[in-house]
Amino acid sequence: MKTTKVTKETILKIYHPVQNDTHKGIQGHVLIIGGSYGKMGAPLLSARAALHSGCGLVTVFVPKMGYSILQTAFPEAMVLTDKNEMHLSDIAFSIVPKAIGIGMGMGQEPKTRRAFYKFLTSNTLPLVIDADGLNVLAYNPKYLLQLKPKTILTPHVGELERLIGTWNSDAEKFEKTAALSASLDAVVVMKGAPTYIFSDGKCFENSTGNPALATAGSGDTLTGIITSFLAQGYPAEDAAILGVFIHGLTADLALPTTGTQAFVASTIIAYLGKAFLEVERQK
Repeated sequence: MKTTKVTKETILKIYHPVQNDTHKGIQGHVLIIGGSYGKMGAPLLSARAALHSGCGLVTVFVPKMGYSILQTAFPEAMVLTDKNEMHLSDIAFSIVPKAIGIGMGMGQEPKTRRAFYKFLTSNTLPLVIDADGLNVLAYNPKYLLQLKPKTILTPHVGELERLIGTWNSDAEKFEKTAALSASLDAVVVMKGAPTYIFSDGKCFENSTGNPALATAGSGDTLTGIITSFLAQGYPAEDAAILGVFIHGLTADLALPTTGTQAFVASTIIAYLGKAFLEVERQK
């Protein structure tokens, strides 16, 4: 399948700097939904990455036991909780965010799967689905029929295999992923080295990143970054391309200081500012 390389020139055509007269109310409100007992770090990382990527507001929807964790570890975020203590069972909220990221650390409890399906049937907002959200979709393929056009899916190789089945070659993997994107009218971010983005019959190959990104929570931060760009008004395809590029750029900028082994997901968030400054310097 023919691919288009995502370069700095590509990004400069997509990226728009924050305006001088902006305020948090128009920078976009992100809602991050996820978490379960023992996995509260996932939505926390996503939420932190989202706010550090330029959106004005972040709300996190988590099981009840996650309330104090989020309020303590991330005071800049607002927190809503499910009625269930340990896992999600009823995804209900009155706020109206600009974009939603869902699935990180969510688990696959039966009540969580049902709540996720109910959410999909009613949601009309720009959406990124990651991690356990993807696993629930693979477990219940009929749920895929509820996805709105331009939903962004961000599978790593294991999650991708659950969604499209096995493959015997890279060519077959690309064909099946392109078919998934086309059948759902979705943007599929095939995470790997390198990462590829499938959208509207096109395939984009990212040019940033290194092995340091192969660390726990890296994908959670990517979901937060992409969701933030959606909330700021970027079209789904552009949000995915820009998010993947910036995510990889943090690792490239950090590598001389951290090396590969000491780089963790929080390092991605710490280097987001430098990544944006690098893009703006080029622009």
